[in-house]
Amino acid sequence: MLKAALPVVALVVLGTGCSSQGQDDQRLTERRENFCTQLGGWQKARNAAEADTPDPDEYDEVGAAAQDVLLAMRPLRDEPVGQGRTLGEATTAATENSDSEAEGLAVQYCGEVGFETLTR
Repeated sequence: MLKAALPVVALVVLGTGCSSQGQDDQRLTERRENFCTQLGGWQKARNAAEADTPDPDEYDEVGAAAQDVLLAMRPLRDEPVGQGRTLGEATTAATENSDSEAEGLAVQYCGEVGFETLTR
């Protein structure tokens, strides 16, 4: 009886592991998509504010969009983006310090994970 039950238990354990891995992959993909969507939204708000004459309301929108990007980045902050930087470092430098090189790294990250069309 024990010999017959062992393969069944092994299949249940393996099946559970695959299901969990699939959910983790889906969650990671959703987080990446959300980050890239928020990054693109921030870029759009920033570019609109730069093109227009200064309006205090627009700058508030840019700041709010930057906060959305930073919140979306948090679960992904340790992912590498190149040049020895993490996504957290690059995103913070881009949104808070107008670092165009860091912004480029974040945009490149979005391209590498399949969401290049969400950024500018």
